[in-house]
Amino acid sequence: MASSTQQQVLFWNGGSGGLPPNESTFAGILYQQGYSTALIGKWHMGVNCKTRHDHCHHPLNHGFAYFYGMPFTLLNECQGTDDPELAKSLQDAYWFYTQMIIFAVFTLVIGKLANLFPVKWKIIICLAICGLLHFISWFSSYGFTKYWNCILMRNHDITEQPMNLQKTTSNLLKEAITFIERNKHRPFLLFVSLLHVHTPLITTEKFQGRSRHGLYGDNVEEMDWMVGRFLDVIDKEGLKNTTFIYFASDHGGFLEAHRGNSQLGGWNGIYKGGKGMGGWEGGIRVPGIVRWPGVLPAGTVIDEPTSLMDIYPTVVQLAGGAVPQDRVVDGHTLLPLLQGTEQHSRHEFLFHYCGVFLHAVRWHQKDSGTVWKAHYATPVFQPEASGACFRRGICPCFGDGVTHHDPPMLFNLSQDPSEANPLSADTEPLFDTVVRRIRRAVEEHRKTLTPVPQQLSPYNNIWKPWLQPCCGTFPFCWCHEENNKA
Repeated sequence: MASSTQQQVLFWNGGSGGLPPNESTFAGILYQQGYSTALIGKWHMGVNCKTRHDHCHHPLNHGFAYFYGMPFTLLNECQGTDDPELAKSLQDAYWFYTQMIIFAVFTLVIGKLANLFPVKWKIIICLAICGLLHFISWFSSYGFTKYWNCILMRNHDITEQPMNLQKTTSNLLKEAITFIERNKHRPFLLFVSLLHVHTPLITTEKFQGRSRHGLYGDNVEEMDWMVGRFLDVIDKEGLKNTTFIYFASDHGGFLEAHRGNSQLGGWNGIYKGGKGMGGWEGGIRVPGIVRWPGVLPAGTVIDEPTSLMDIYPTVVQLAGGAVPQDRVVDGHTLLPLLQGTEQHSRHEFLFHYCGVFLHAVRWHQKDSGTVWKAHYATPVFQPEASGACFRRGICPCFGDGVTHHDPPMLFNLSQDPSEANPLSADTEPLFDTVVRRIRRAVEEHRKTLTPVPQQLSPYNNIWKPWLQPCCGTFPFCWCHEENNKA
């Protein structure tokens, strides 16, 4: 799912990219172990490959026995009140070209009628048709983003298209609670992929204005309340001591998300950078909160580098399964760290990518405990001292929006977690030794990589009408089955 283009994520439910069917997921392994598995919330890993109903990338094809939520992710377009989020600069360019063609056609028509240009009607008509086709080709996808991407599904069926954002929170909550209650007497895996706290920050009336930190704070408080509801159900059903719960985020705050002076994407404290930046701490440091009463002591803080990749082997080990042996699995089980049988993370090196481009490497030096980080590429901030890519909307992974560093820019995170003071051979006696060791680790790491088909290639990431999930007769895709059932 890594990208070599500027498009870092899937743009459409009607695209052909997604999580390949030959991938092995922890949901698939737990399902084979007899677990009841469900995904409630957002997926954003593709839907179809070749036809509208093949569901090759769908959660039900990846080990989840039940799915309720968005096959895509939340966008400003789902609400329709803010600037479009999906390829805004591209849409602006398409609209500019359309206006240019309209202007050219009008100029030629006026010139023809006033006998100013000796131009044939055939040429004017051809230009007008070309302009119309150009407009239809991009507006049929981008102009209807809300209908194509902002949908809710239950398993393979579309229940809302477009989705009713006012009811989404209560629907997701109900679905997750019902799943727990339905499966309380058997082993289950529930993956709740919350729509909070993502722009456009859909917040119910009950939580609006409750926080001192604006709409973003309100949204965080509502998410906190939802998590509390899940925990209450676990406790009420007597599952507290037999349920392992892991709470995390997929990335740091989205610094470029704002409305006027209002920050909509969160704040990363002392850490530099944010969402979409492959190397800076603000983009990749996230909460990792674990709860398992009776097994793990409460209130313990483990200050060791771990990764979201570690969830896979941890969950598989808990279920008594085995991770695939036919590929390199980069994660390590967290159980020895959590239970205190090991004091240090098994990750000596962590490789931080932006798409397919390696931006930074973290070295957790075993003998001294020092954590070093070498940056091979960093985004160019706009404006320069802003700490984010405000003009672009999100930082790029390559091209003229990135600065390459040779030798790499080195930081001692143990002493400088804010990455404010880059080291050099003059200021750090170990500079050459550390850089050499990290370079060797990169070479060894690259030997473990296997080329795979690009899921986010330009072809896979364009909207294809024949792949678009639709609850009616395409292109008339409107339905609210949830309301009908109610």
